[in-house]
Amino acid sequence: MTALHRIIRRAPARTAAVAALALAFVLPAARAQTGDDLILDARAAAQKGDRARLSALRTAALFASHPLAPWVDYWDLSGRLREADATEVEAFYRRWSGQYVEDRLRNDWLLELGKRRDWANFARDVPRFRMNDDREVTCYTRLIEHQSGRDVRQAALEAWYAQREADDGCTLLAQSMFAAGRFNVDDVWQQARLAFELERQNSARGQRSLRAAVALLGPETTKAVDDAVANPARTLARTDTAPAVALLALLKLASNDPPAAAAQLAAGGWEQRLGRRDAAFAWAFTGKWTAVLQQPQALDHYRRAWTLAGASAPGWSDDTLAWGARAALRAGDAPDRWPLLARAIDAMSPAERANAAWVYWRSRAMAASAAAGAAGEADRTAARAMLQSIAGQMHFYGQLAAEDLGLPFVLPPPPRTLQPAEREAARLNPGFARALQLIDLGLRSEGQREWNFSLRGLAERDLLAAAQMACEREVWDRCIFTSDRSKAEIDIAQRFPTPHRTALTQTARRVGLDPAYAFGLIRQESRFITVAQSSVGASGLMQVMPATARIVARRIGLDYKPAMLTDPDTNLLLGTSYLKMVLDDFAGSQPLATAGYNAGPNRPRRWRDAPAVEPAAWVEAIPIGETRDYVKKVLSNAVYYSAVLGGTPPSLKARLGGPIGPPAPNAPPVDRDLP
Repeated sequence: MTALHRIIRRAPARTAAVAALALAFVLPAARAQTGDDLILDARAAAQKGDRARLSALRTAALFASHPLAPWVDYWDLSGRLREADATEVEAFYRRWSGQYVEDRLRNDWLLELGKRRDWANFARDVPRFRMNDDREVTCYTRLIEHQSGRDVRQAALEAWYAQREADDGCTLLAQSMFAAGRFNVDDVWQQARLAFELERQNSARGQRSLRAAVALLGPETTKAVDDAVANPARTLARTDTAPAVALLALLKLASNDPPAAAAQLAAGGWEQRLGRRDAAFAWAFTGKWTAVLQQPQALDHYRRAWTLAGASAPGWSDDTLAWGARAALRAGDAPDRWPLLARAIDAMSPAERANAAWVYWRSRAMAASAAAGAAGEADRTAARAMLQSIAGQMHFYGQLAAEDLGLPFVLPPPPRTLQPAEREAARLNPGFARALQLIDLGLRSEGQREWNFSLRGLAERDLLAAAQMACEREVWDRCIFTSDRSKAEIDIAQRFPTPHRTALTQTARRVGLDPAYAFGLIRQESRFITVAQSSVGASGLMQVMPATARIVARRIGLDYKPAMLTDPDTNLLLGTSYLKMVLDDFAGSQPLATAGYNAGPNRPRRWRDAPAVEPAAWVEAIPIGETRDYVKKVLSNAVYYSAVLGGTPPSLKARLGGPIGPPAPNAPPVDRDLP
């Protein structure tokens, strides 16, 4: 009896009937395909919702014992979970016990059980959920704990506050906890404020989350909040607007028009009507959006917020506090910039304060505020200790801290050579094998998830062996991602690989670009995946946009055809040429050029239009989080590639250059035609 026949005999009646039908009528045709075609056809059938075709291909994959049969089985069952029962799901768990698809389906099934309100099956299954990374599942879990009589108020609040968008689980949790008196009115208003602090109100689902929260307070309150969000100025003009609703109107106004919100607080009388705590928050939130827009009044708004907040902890989110710190960093020579920076960092949560960025800037603030001579020596010693705590860590602020302390740049020693048994263990890991096969088939998302799941719980040497296998297969993103996880032994060749080294080095030098800088950018852009494609159409190693490719090709005299963009050598030529054009337009400033490559040159042109500040402060105050993170990582990468390539002495401060501010009066005009 074949494995497939055994599955059919043990399956529920309806499933067994479908499988038997497939065995009799569809399987012969399905088996005629090659193994790879079978998997790709199954994925296409799943995406199209072609259940009959997918069921047949699942049967064929199981019959052939295809290594990727678990995925076909998953696509089939996950597409019809609404009709499935616990028996069928448990059979799936047994078939693929310990594999990624088992836990992936368990995540899906727990969500389905929650929607069914099948708490008995949910309670039995949730302890087996190994990834345990789904917010909605967490909300359902807190709910059944509450139903069992446990006091989960704080954990439930944390789960609800972490809700990014409207979902059944967290909404049901909030309704149940509020009805039981475990959440109160203040908790609801806090959730409403968080919707604005964390920018949830900018998406349709986020707005639904806000409405679901205030709906707990009744239809009149819901209508008032709807009106406040739709027309905040009109709401603030009413004399009978409740302060809690007015605060939301101010938050909405501040996110769209910070000067108008500041006018409402100062001249419109809302600072007095809100009360000190809420008025302080309204000023801080207005300061945040003023800082995001790089307007000079940002620090003034935060000053007013701190004055109203007094000595007590303000209770603002880490994001609002971070923008207070960035407003101070952008304040040029303001005499109180360092104390205000320190105050913002000190008010952050312990986890956020431990972030290397804020450790670095808190150290700088302490050193800058220290008294002269012996009276300030204790503060200067404490500031140096902060820098030492992050110096040498392999990131932007670790490098800055080391250079501030005058420490030489030293690459970590190479790890011990991997032994044959260690390499063989990685090769025989079935999760890695499936991941690599999926990636080879172009199913990169599935392959990455399978790979990442297989990394769970691995020791350092196992991580290095897995990374080496990915490197040798030229799956560079998994190579880098896996090697980055090791702590004690660090393999620089894995973390900073140099694929296409000859071509990239020659091309970069041909256009006048530092090869280490180009390598650092590619590591961040595509992880050296030649077929990388972004959601907006950027392609290849350097993630070049088609429109940019056409303009650059015309400028360099390349007879360009769109199909050439996916050719690695052409992509390198177009990408490095464009990067050099942007770099030249910013007079050689790598922070400005890197930001321009990511966000377009016009944005950093606007961002530099303020009093000159040191480049690290300018980078930290970049208003787009993705670009801010990108610039830090590209420049940090370039330092390591300088060492790997043996060229320019590795120095982050040298790459950061001098203060960043408006261009000099005699500077050449900007290249307005640069895409």
